[in-house]
Amino acid sequence: MDEEKQKRIEEHEVKETYGVDKSNEYDASEIQVLEGLEAVRKRPGMYIGSTSKSGLHHLVYEIVDNAIDEALAGYCTDITVQINEGDTITVTDNGRGIPVDIQAQTGRPALEVVYTVLHAGGKFGGGGYKVSGGLHGVGASVVNALSEWLTVQVHRDGKIHQMKFSRGHIVEEMKIIGSTDHTGTTVTFKPDPEMFEETVYDYDVLHTRMREQAFLNAGLRIRTIDLRAGREQSDEMCFEGGIREFVTYLNTNKDVLHDQVIYMAGTRDGSMAEVALQYNDGYNENILSFANNIHTPEGGMHEEGFKRALTNVLNAYGHKMKILKDEEKISGEDCREGLTCIISVKLTDAQFEGQTKAKLGNSEIRTLVNSIVSEKLEIFLEENPSLGRQVLDKALMANRAREAAKKARESVRRKTGLESGQMPDKLQDCNERDPGLCEIYIVEGDSAAGSAIQGRDSRFQAILAMWGKMLNVEKARADKIYGNDKLYPLIVALGAGIGGEFNIDKLRYHKIIIMADADVDGAHIRTLLLTFFFRYMRPLIENGYVYSAVPPLYKLTRGKKQRVAYSDEERDRISAEMRGDNPNVKVDISRFKGLGEMDPHELWETTMDPERRTLRRITLDDAVKADEIFTILMGEKVEPRKEWIESNAKYAVNLDI
Repeated sequence: MDEEKQKRIEEHEVKETYGVDKSNEYDASEIQVLEGLEAVRKRPGMYIGSTSKSGLHHLVYEIVDNAIDEALAGYCTDITVQINEGDTITVTDNGRGIPVDIQAQTGRPALEVVYTVLHAGGKFGGGGYKVSGGLHGVGASVVNALSEWLTVQVHRDGKIHQMKFSRGHIVEEMKIIGSTDHTGTTVTFKPDPEMFEETVYDYDVLHTRMREQAFLNAGLRIRTIDLRAGREQSDEMCFEGGIREFVTYLNTNKDVLHDQVIYMAGTRDGSMAEVALQYNDGYNENILSFANNIHTPEGGMHEEGFKRALTNVLNAYGHKMKILKDEEKISGEDCREGLTCIISVKLTDAQFEGQTKAKLGNSEIRTLVNSIVSEKLEIFLEENPSLGRQVLDKALMANRAREAAKKARESVRRKTGLESGQMPDKLQDCNERDPGLCEIYIVEGDSAAGSAIQGRDSRFQAILAMWGKMLNVEKARADKIYGNDKLYPLIVALGAGIGGEFNIDKLRYHKIIIMADADVDGAHIRTLLLTFFFRYMRPLIENGYVYSAVPPLYKLTRGKKQRVAYSDEERDRISAEMRGDNPNVKVDISRFKGLGEMDPHELWETTMDPERRTLRRITLDDAVKADEIFTILMGEKVEPRKEWIESNAKYAVNLDI
């Protein structure tokens, strides 16, 4: 077949794939209007982020956020979040209760409107709420739309009002079912298995989120309860110190530079901002920001205001106290080394970027936070000169380390010829150049790397061999990392830089797969690598680019037939299957000692073939918990690590003993 003919065939195939049937006229009949809550069920990700585990838990947060808005308004003091048998959820608060009278615009009870109409709520400026996290009026109705069933009870005006729904539709009109001596709202719902990938709730995830809310709302009591058989547990949280206690909690396993948490707060034009901070002797910054109790992981104007003020105050103080020379300046990054900080703002008209509320866009809040920190931090440092000196000394050390890192980086660049695009010797690159199609396996040891190189698909799979124990970056600054012979080849291979210079657009692979042995040493290597990614390349994890390969544990052989198993349970099941009707048939079971034992064909079939392999994506659902765990496992303090090992020893299996 000549080239021209082949090209015409390919063009035709493209048109067939993407083209529209010419008989299908594009007219008004093609335009769809989604009624009621159909839009939510059609595109749930637009409203709750995803239909995975995070979206499932987001349903609870939406209901709790409504209860917390009642707390912000000064009417709610107690909230209970309960996981029932069958993974249904009950959220109870002692606020005013959702209004049950007739809503004039619709002529229907307000309770019904809140749960069945998108963009309906009491937070659009009617005076019911001064500040709130829920601003779009979609929370309650979205939960209703994505629930197999939902029941709401309102205690108000001495009566209990009840309404029932299913997948957003009313199945029982509002009716009075009894009398009451208190006010509040109780919502019970069952997530719709048609909408979610899984419907099993994780108590720890909910408890962590509720603990965060208890910290942010000083004096608010929040209970979490799990009633599922075999999983029964409960916690009660109330923090009178608010975000001060939050900072103390985050620094629990760290050596702090000063015992006192620095706290600043102020108001302007109906908005309020509070900041709590404390320095530790570590090298990482940990800033968590919130707007109306909603976590803003991408920051926004409140973070910008804080960072600018902190840098200016520390530089001005340094010059005033003659610690810094006339022209000497410390960067914002240096000022924030070892800083743990909580920023919480409450404002009447919060402008979030997107329904998931990841970033705050109100420019006026930047000015408020900036002025509070500028004024009050300056006073605090002048009243505590020894602490001021400590903070500045730490920032200056960070500055020198950054300069040393820069020199180390330039030195390594010159030595390796990085400017010419030269890749490390230990990297066997793939042929594909589109990062979205490329994957890199990080393999420990030359024997395993050899099998991986021979077994891989070189079109899109690259192999980077590592050897020996890596540097524990939890205990090292960037200048040590650049000079490290184990880590630098990895930095060069990925191509995106590290730390403040990290640029995800330059990343050469969108699948970074850690392939280590299924033993204690392999787990150690994985932990060291994940610590490095978490501390210096966090966007890799946040964007879902980091994976852990799951190699098989056992090989089962019967005659010429061979199969592999990835767990003890799978080993027993496969063994029974291979025996079939004859229980006396011999099935040889051998344990893989390591990846290096596998021949290239075995490694490809079990661990590298996209059609058959198992990969675990590393996620960052809870950055606070991740930070805590990395500090415990890899930090300087021995005692927290000992306690963690002792409390988790019962879960350890397949130890090399």
